[in-house]
Amino acid sequence: MRRIEFFLIAVFLLFVCGGYISIPIYLDDTRGIEERVEDALNRMTLQEKIAMVHAQSSFSSPGVKRLGIPEIWTTDGPHGIRAELFWGNFKEAGWGNDSCVAFPALTALAATWNREMAYIYGKSIGEEARYRNKTILLGPGVNIYRTPLNGRNFEYMGEDPFLASELVVPYVRGVQQNGVAACVKHYALNNNEKNRHTTNVIVDDRALNEIYLPAFKAAVTKGKVWSIMGAYNLFQGQHCSHHHRLLNQILKQDWGFDGVVVSDWGATHDSDEAIRNGLDLEFDTKDSKMPKLSAVKYDNYFLAHDYLNKIQQGKYGTEELDDKVRRILRLSFRTNMNRARPYGSMLSKEHYDAAQQIAEEGFVLLKNEGILPISRENVKRILVVGENAVRMMTAGGGSSALKAQIEVTPLQGIMELVDESIDVCFARGYKTEDYEGAKVMAGYSLEETRSDEELAREAVDLAKNADYVLFFGGLNKAKKQDCEGHDRLTMSLPANQDALIDSLLQVNKHLIFVNISGNAVAMPWVGRVPAICQAWYLGSKAGTAIARILFGEVNPSGKLPFSFPVSLDRSPAHVKGDYPGTKKGNVWDMVYREGIFVGYRWFDTFDKNGVLFPFGHGLSYTKFMYEKPSIDRQKMGAEECVKISVLVKNIGMVAGKEVVQLYVGDKKSSLPRPVKELKAFQKVDLAPGESELVTFVLDRNDLSFFNDRIQKWVAEPGEFELFIGSSSVDIRGKVKIVYTGK
Repeated sequence: MRRIEFFLIAVFLLFVCGGYISIPIYLDDTRGIEERVEDALNRMTLQEKIAMVHAQSSFSSPGVKRLGIPEIWTTDGPHGIRAELFWGNFKEAGWGNDSCVAFPALTALAATWNREMAYIYGKSIGEEARYRNKTILLGPGVNIYRTPLNGRNFEYMGEDPFLASELVVPYVRGVQQNGVAACVKHYALNNNEKNRHTTNVIVDDRALNEIYLPAFKAAVTKGKVWSIMGAYNLFQGQHCSHHHRLLNQILKQDWGFDGVVVSDWGATHDSDEAIRNGLDLEFDTKDSKMPKLSAVKYDNYFLAHDYLNKIQQGKYGTEELDDKVRRILRLSFRTNMNRARPYGSMLSKEHYDAAQQIAEEGFVLLKNEGILPISRENVKRILVVGENAVRMMTAGGGSSALKAQIEVTPLQGIMELVDESIDVCFARGYKTEDYEGAKVMAGYSLEETRSDEELAREAVDLAKNADYVLFFGGLNKAKKQDCEGHDRLTMSLPANQDALIDSLLQVNKHLIFVNISGNAVAMPWVGRVPAICQAWYLGSKAGTAIARILFGEVNPSGKLPFSFPVSLDRSPAHVKGDYPGTKKGNVWDMVYREGIFVGYRWFDTFDKNGVLFPFGHGLSYTKFMYEKPSIDRQKMGAEECVKISVLVKNIGMVAGKEVVQLYVGDKKSSLPRPVKELKAFQKVDLAPGESELVTFVLDRNDLSFFNDRIQKWVAEPGEFELFIGSSSVDIRGKVKIVYTGK
């Protein structure tokens, strides 16, 4: 019936339009996607195909109007939907209806260690992207936390490839169920921002496969992601956005990726490499030879007129071009040409609730000498100290900057939670100089005429008469802190925060340090501060979540997704590896000499005293008891699995969530391996006195390592140790198994 109706409508329009009509090809959706892709491809002219593989504006690429194929519109993420920008530049267009819910940064999501939170995150942000009619959400990021100086670590999911893999998959599925493509980035080895366009990463194949590729692979093979963004840096001397090995061989051939490879903005450098080496869609190429007029410059992109001319001159056929266009068409049929695509939603209560829940589950209690949670009984005055208590943290940071409809600051959250019986006063205490869009928040101006000494003196004087001092310090989204395009210069806290903490401790021992950052920071005062928290960048409901945890309405359950080293010179990328590299001509060669020994793998194996707070660490307001773990078999063959079970009980007085972690260690290997590696985890929610049996299943893949001598994953026969713990250091039980290999 639908085909008859379609035919009658077409005849009518043909008559009305005087004999010419372009019938949108997406109206007939009774065929499969691949059949429709081939049909659309066969209808397109060479010029129409060329137009589809490069941008037409800063954030969009053209469709084919003649055939009813819509444009593709991208939006920056991955923590919220970016404000609308002008057509040809990156300035905000000033719309009045483009604010969003700001979700916690991805370090906070990783700190939840909760796959359900990752799905809710993806679903919620995908609904907002769909409501704004976006085709591609440029996120999530899954680059590995290699150095604490990386200015973009806050956008990623930590140092462990297994944790990142487990969380990226539900995130991607949540986004894409809305008919919006997730775009996993930055593929690959984009582990620093300093010299990011000219860094040439030199890393062995073992580390590449064991550490830096697994999260991308999981997004493709398990999450079925529809697009991937190439990175700025080089690998083995070739730029990653058009890299033959990374894109053609590993991504498309080995992993079977059928989606679109999008260049990072300005990451395309050569037309021949872009044509041959797997790039499908080129954005924001900047070249000194290109005309500056926006109406002309897009035709001068590497995959534009130059590509067309090379086909017309016979240098290339259309095989590569057709593959690129097929992928883009496939993306369109999955997204903006999918008539079953949901409508999405924006700024909903459900989204704010999701943002708050993720924030609360990602908050990490690092240290607590009985001072938390704060009891409101017999408390008369609380002093809140720190610029970070009032600073707008959704602004700045580069492409992840957001125009949040609401951002509750920590000071706001505390004042809204406590009643009038408690006097909450505020002292700025310190100031930073780069505000980058964060000048006014919650009625408090960051413009400051007082000196550093005056600010510190005010805070110390007020601290003398306070029952508690809540110090909100850490970093912000300014350049050379947590910001795209810049790395930090040091692990130390900026703006004399360390000296201020020392001064405050001299007059008040009840100091609680809340670190707001996406990176580890040095803490020379760690032994003297009774409570330390890691609060990340928590988005729209940051202050609400922080206040509820500090005052005990929510029990913290976050765990660190990366290690805090004692100092920068104990971090493996700096003590063993190479940073920022050695300049050779126009590039900086950076050798990853630490290989597979990233984060806790390094500290466990070579420097147990070099870690301040270990990977997987996070305290609770209750206590959990682990019984001795048990296994269902002592020996395991190549086609067999082994089950490991442990009973976990909440022996405290309040309900709480615990992340049970399973690590595997190979007792003897032909190649060096870490003491242990994360292979499973589960978050359990237990009432006081309640217990739960947690069971993990391992197979030969969980015992394997990548042997770069033979270019294969292998599991060698022998004895393995299984560690059950509350962190990579806090091991509660061990069992041994023998892998027979038969």
